[in-house]
Amino acid sequence: MDFDEISASLNRFRASANSYLAEFEPLALVFLPILTVIFARFAQSILAVVSEKGLKSAAVELVMASVKLVPGVKKYIDAEKQKVVDKLQGSGKSKRNGWRTELPRIGLGGEVVDKMKDEKQKDVAWQGKCSGTVYIAGNEQEGHFSLINEACSMFAHTNPLHLDVFQSVVKFEAEVVAMTAALLGSKEKASGGEICGNMTSGGTESILLAMKTSRDYMKVRKGITNPEMIIPVSAHSAYDKAAQYFKIKLRRVPVDQHFRADVKAIKRRINRNTILIVGSAPGFPHGIIDPIEELGELASAYGICLHVDLCLGGFVLPFARKLGYPVPPFDFSVRGVTSISVDVHKYGLAPKGTSVVLYRDHDIRKNQFVAVTEWTGGLYVSPTIAGSRPGALIAGAWAAMMSLGLEGYLENTRKIMEASKRIEKGVRQIPELFVVGRPDMTLVAFGSNVLDIFEVNDIMSSKGWHLNALQRPNSIHICVTLQHVNVTEDFLKDLIDSVQTVKANPGPVKGGLAPIYGAAGKMPDRAMVQDLLVDFMDNSC
Repeated sequence: MDFDEISASLNRFRASANSYLAEFEPLALVFLPILTVIFARFAQSILAVVSEKGLKSAAVELVMASVKLVPGVKKYIDAEKQKVVDKLQGSGKSKRNGWRTELPRIGLGGEVVDKMKDEKQKDVAWQGKCSGTVYIAGNEQEGHFSLINEACSMFAHTNPLHLDVFQSVVKFEAEVVAMTAALLGSKEKASGGEICGNMTSGGTESILLAMKTSRDYMKVRKGITNPEMIIPVSAHSAYDKAAQYFKIKLRRVPVDQHFRADVKAIKRRINRNTILIVGSAPGFPHGIIDPIEELGELASAYGICLHVDLCLGGFVLPFARKLGYPVPPFDFSVRGVTSISVDVHKYGLAPKGTSVVLYRDHDIRKNQFVAVTEWTGGLYVSPTIAGSRPGALIAGAWAAMMSLGLEGYLENTRKIMEASKRIEKGVRQIPELFVVGRPDMTLVAFGSNVLDIFEVNDIMSSKGWHLNALQRPNSIHICVTLQHVNVTEDFLKDLIDSVQTVKANPGPVKGGLAPIYGAAGKMPDRAMVQDLLVDFMDNSC
C-alpha cells in the first residue's frame, strides 16, 4: 500500500467519524471523555479500598459515611463517642485538669526532687502486678535497678551524635549491638559473618527502620516503586505505623489454626510489588513463634526481605534453648532472614528506651542511613530516626548486659520460663478457661467459651492486676517477668476467684471496661473504632 492509498483511507475514516459524531451535541462530545475519566478514577478508588479492606468493611464504611451526612447524626455520634472516651479514661473528668501550663515564676531548685517524689507516689502500684511493663526484679532502690540508674546518671549529658567527643558511649553502642548479634546467630557460618546494626529508642523504632531500610533496599535491588509488605494478623501494630509513615501497602493474612503465621496464605499474597514478609518469635498476642524457617525459604525463593520481630524473644529464646526448651530456628542462622528487631529494655533488663535493629549485611543496612550534602550547616549523616540520642540509655544497656553476663541471663530465663509454665498449667486447670494455642515462651493468653473474659479482666483489675486485653479471639494475656516469679500462686488464686465471681454474677462491673472491649470487637465499622482510639489518645496526651 503506497502513500496515496494510506491517505485516502485516512480521509474516508475521518469523513465517516465526523458524520457519526455530527449526530451528538458538541458539549456532550467535550464533557463525555471528562466524565468517563472521572468515573474511571472513582471506580479505581473504590476497587483500591475494597482490595485493602475487603468488600464487607468497605461497604460498612460507605454506609456509615452516608449516614453521617444526615443532619444531626454526626453530632449525635460524636457525643456518644465522647462518652466512650470518657469511660476509657476512667471518668468524665480529664486527667489534665490542674496540670501546670507554664513555668513557675521562681524555680524550685533542689526542692523539685521532693516534688517529683510526691508525684511518683500517685503512680499505680506495679510491683508484681503488671503484664510485662517492668522486667527487672525487686524495687527501684536496690540491686539491678540501682546499678542501671547509676550507669545512666553517669552518662546523662552524653550524646552519640558527637562521636568524636563521647567515644565511650559510641563504644558501648557498638558492643551492645555486637553482643546482641552474637546471641542471634552472628557467629554461625550461615549468617554470612556481616551482621551489623544500631541501637534505637525501642521496638517500634527498630521495626520502623527495618521497614524503611527494606523498602529502599528493594527499590535499588528490584526497582520496586509501589512497595507492599505482608504480615500475619498477629504481627505487632508497629508495622501499621511503618506502612503509614513510609507509604508501604500493608497486606494482612490470617494465622493458621495454631495461631502461627500461615505460610501458604502469605505465599498466595506475594506479587511483583512485595518487598517484605514478617515473622515473630514470639508474637505479642499469644507468645507463639511463627515458622521462621519456612518463611525464610519463601523469602529466599522470591528474592524478598524477611524481618523477624524478636523484640520479646531476643533475650529469652537463645537462653531457653541452652536450658533445653524446644525452640525452633528463629535468627540469622535461618537463610532468608534479612533483619531482626530485639528490645534490650525487656528481658535484656536495660533501661526503658533501648532496642537494637540488626541486618544481615552492610549493603542492606546502608539504606537505613540519611545523608545530607547540601545543608548550609555542613555535611550531615544520621543512622537512626533520632539525631541526638541519649547516651545515658546506651550506657545503661551496656551496664545491664555486662553485669548479668551469660550465666545471669540463663538463670533469669530459667526462673521466668518456669513461672510461665506454672501459670499456663494453672490456667489449663480452670474449667471455664482455655489457653490460646501452645505458648512457646513467657506469654500466656487465655479466653473462655462460657464467660465474658473481659468481665474476668475487670475483676482482676479490681484486685490490682494489669493484664492485656486481646481480640480475635477475645482473650487476655499475662507477659511473665521476673516481677512475677514469686507471685504465680497469688495470680492463679485471684484468677480462679475472678472466674467464679463472673460465673456467679455475670454482667458488666460498674466502672469496668468489658462492655467497651466487647462492643469494639463486634462493631463492624472499624473506622468508628479507629476514631474512638484517636479521640482517646487526643484527650490523654
